[in-house]
Amino acid sequence: MTLATNPPTTHTPEEYLALEVMSDSRSEYRNGAIIPMTGGTPAHNEIAATLIFLLKSALRKQPYSIFVTDQRLWIPGRDLYTYPDVMVTPRPVDLKPGRTDTVMAPVLIAEVLSESTQGYDRGDKFEAYRTMPTLQEYLLIDQSSPHVEQYAKQAANQWLFTEHRGLEQAFTLQSIAVTLALTDLYEAVFSQSQSAKESDPK
Repeated sequence: MTLATNPPTTHTPEEYLALEVMSDSRSEYRNGAIIPMTGGTPAHNEIAATLIFLLKSALRKQPYSIFVTDQRLWIPGRDLYTYPDVMVTPRPVDLKPGRTDTVMAPVLIAEVLSESTQGYDRGDKFEAYRTMPTLQEYLLIDQSSPHVEQYAKQAANQWLFTEHRGLEQAFTLQSIAVTLALTDLYEAVFSQSQSAKESDPK
């Protein structure tokens, strides 16, 4: 004898969008399921904010829009709705037909890794991102050490992986011709860590 289990609740994309507009928190829509998104750590938020600042400074007066965490992205090939930590899209912004709050067609996406989501960010989520023909570059940024994984599209179904580790490293984003130094990207995180160590009586 087995115990009966309730089938998981599924929602249509339209139901998800209606709920999301009314909600104070963000959720991802994946295969009919609505997945709540939790808040990030201070380090996670510092890195994402710093990346936004660096990109906005470098791309000033250029035809790009730069979005952070609360901007919803639609991936048509998977009918997936999600909120990348940082993404860059050309201007004018390509919106989902019939929506004014959901973008499409990014050229660059960056995710700051966390323990609970790094497997998804490297696996199924990146696979879904790769279905967007406009995407040219994907960054995975470690929040606990100066370490960035860079994936740059070379051709259809071909991505070049480059690893950058250590504060002395710098790399160029091929999709938007911007060079980033890890010492700048991690400045707030490591200055805070250093201050904490110095103030610890131990």
